[in-house]
Amino acid sequence: MNPPPADAAAPRPTRRRVHTRARLLAAASQLFLTVGFARTSIEDVCAAAGYTRGAFYSNFGSKEDLLLALFDDQAADRMAELEALAVACEALAPQERARRLVEALLRVDPAETGWILLFLEFRLVAARTEGLAERVAAHDRALSQAVADRLERVLPELVPPGATARQAAAVILAAREGLLARTAAGGAVAEDLLDSTTAVLSGLLG
Repeated sequence: MNPPPADAAAPRPTRRRVHTRARLLAAASQLFLTVGFARTSIEDVCAAAGYTRGAFYSNFGSKEDLLLALFDDQAADRMAELEALAVACEALAPQERARRLVEALLRVDPAETGWILLFLEFRLVAARTEGLAERVAAHDRALSQAVADRLERVLPELVPPGATARQAAAVILAAREGLLARTAAGGAVAEDLLDSTTAVLSGLLG
């Protein structure tokens, strides 16, 4: 999900810096998805991207920062797709619109399997690493707020009466994370769980 908005007074990054950051992210994505987070080093990322450690640290404070940035990009893409679907479904009855939006938010495409495994690996690493767990918790709070902002702006029907957008966002994200953990292998069981979760959440939220 998108990070908090940057200070308007801060200088904009140069085109070269943006390009460097993008190449580092692309190289890291390929390595993380191929060999995993723990087995990928900063040196590996730098070598794959064709940069020095200095270039890495001018863009990211750590390997963890790099991975969190990749997760942000993935979440932002999903939310953009959801907003487009919300517009396309405007003419539907409220309950059907809610069902389609919830399903779109929860569904995991086969191409996302590598990201699921990477996400779960990072959760385990964070839980067992002093200091990292709180950083991940802070990132989760920022993500929840970003989703809540989207709900208030374009998806108010997914906020049930008596609840706040932040609470609805927390429930949706928790449901999605649970689905990620239980459906990584795919198959009929995964589809059944998605259908069940969609039915319950769309009924509650819609």
